[in-house]
Amino acid sequence: MHKTPETYRLFFIYLTLAIIIRIVFWQVPKFDFVSYDDGMYVTLNHHVTTGFTVENIVWAFTAPHFYMWHPITSLSHILDCELFGLNAGGHHLVNLAIHIANTLLLFEVLRRMTKHIWPSAFVAAVFALHPLSVESVAWVSERKNLLSGFFWLLTIAAYIRYVNKSRILNYLLVIFVFAIALMSKPTAVTLPFALLLLDY
Repeated sequence: MHKTPETYRLFFIYLTLAIIIRIVFWQVPKFDFVSYDDGMYVTLNHHVTTGFTVENIVWAFTAPHFYMWHPITSLSHILDCELFGLNAGGHHLVNLAIHIANTLLLFEVLRRMTKHIWPSAFVAAVFALHPLSVESVAWVSERKNLLSGFFWLLTIAAYIRYVNKSRILNYLLVIFVFAIALMSKPTAVTLPFALLLLDY
C-alpha cells in the first residue's frame, strides 16, 4: 500500500506527542497512592481491591461510588487491581496511557474538523503538557477525568462521522459513546451543548 507524505506526517506527530508526554511524565510510575481520596476510590474499597466478581460488578452499576455514579470508572479501578494489585505504579501507568490516548484523539478530532494538521498538533501538545493535566495523570483518583475526557472526545469523533454520513447507526453510535462518557463522570452531561456549539 502506497503511503503518502501526509501519512508520514501524521505518524511523526502521533509519535512525537506520545514521546513528549512520556518524557514529561516519566516519574509518574514511581508515585504511590495518596491519602486524599485514593483510599475511598481504591486502596480501602473492598469492592475494588477484590477484583472482578459478580457482586463487585453489580455494585459498580447500582451503587454510588464516593457520592458519584460512574460505573465505568469503578470498573477500570477494579481491572487495575486485577492486573496490578495495589502496586500504585501500574495504576499510574494506566492513567498515563489514557492521557496519551486523549491527546492523540484530540489531535485527530481537531484535524478532521479543521483539515489543518499543524495547528491541530499544536493544540494537542498544549493540552498534553498543560499544568491542569498533571493532577489527572499523577493522581489515581482522577481516573474519572481521564476516562470522561476520552469518551467525550470519542463522542465528538462519532458525531463528526454522523455529520458526514447521516445514518441511523452512526447516530446510535454517538448516543452509545455519550452514555459511556456519562458513566465515566456525570459532568459529561454538558456534552450535547458542546455539540450544539460545534454545529453553530
